[in-house]
Amino acid sequence: MQLKHIVTAAEDNVPLRNILRRSLCLSNALLKKMKPTQRVLVNGQPYRFIDRVHHGDVISVWLQFADEESTIPPQDIPLDILYEDDTVIALNKPQNMVIHPCAGHPDGTLGNALMGYYCRTGQKVKLRPMGRLDKDTTGIVLFAKNQYVQDFLTRQMKEHRYEKKYLGIVHGSFDPPKGEISLPIARKEGSIIERITHPDGAESLTLYSTIKEYEAYSLVQFRIITGRTHQIRVHCAAVGKPLLGDTLYGNIPTFLISRQALHSYMISFIHPISGERITLKAPIPEDMQKVLSGLGTGVIFTDGL
Repeated sequence: MQLKHIVTAAEDNVPLRNILRRSLCLSNALLKKMKPTQRVLVNGQPYRFIDRVHHGDVISVWLQFADEESTIPPQDIPLDILYEDDTVIALNKPQNMVIHPCAGHPDGTLGNALMGYYCRTGQKVKLRPMGRLDKDTTGIVLFAKNQYVQDFLTRQMKEHRYEKKYLGIVHGSFDPPKGEISLPIARKEGSIIERITHPDGAESLTLYSTIKEYEAYSLVQFRIITGRTHQIRVHCAAVGKPLLGDTLYGNIPTFLISRQALHSYMISFIHPISGERITLKAPIPEDMQKVLSGLGTGVIFTDGL
């Protein structure tokens, strides 16, 4: 992957490092990797970071590194690829799969599957997930292909320009049907996994919008402004509208679905090279579609979602 930048009149006679940091948004950590190499050229020639550039100069930056290879073992596991280019890859994660190897899940993860795909396609890329999904939450997971892209997308998240939306089926209905849940979230004492709402917890904000109400359930769109562990599940339970099938936070027995009815269906971000906004959607999974069909609807996605 290569970045190019033409020095503007306002940047004339500015040190190369300043352009790389301010105009190309390269982090100090990334610049340290580049310093002893010829990965940064000005008009095709190596430049020191302290050298000054001039109006019209062409800066070229190569962003792939040999040490980007991951230590996660590759496995031949099928992938549902929603989008891929030189900067990112977006996958549609199934239920009962964790993002990367951890205690209790040493293999068979989405990370193992992705590393297998990278090996088969000759890509030497480290695993860089832009966010997490619970094991039984389905939907889009975006992976950056190098540190620059990861830093670029992380900044968007902090500036709330990276959008992530979910579809969930909850018990009952929200009143009002559209609003926000702003409750701080903390780890439950004595538990590694479970979270609770608590005044001393981290600030957490979830926006919700009811799509359709049924007799005992509602189909709801959620947008998370913060990214806390189990955020939607905790917030829904805290306001008395737990997700259907959520045995950790709702614990309301159901035969309709075998997991929490939550699906990450949309992400939207500014592309790190083109500058265009990219919006990706994942179709609702079969188990949630079956629940909704039984409740009386087959229409899920519209342009207004």
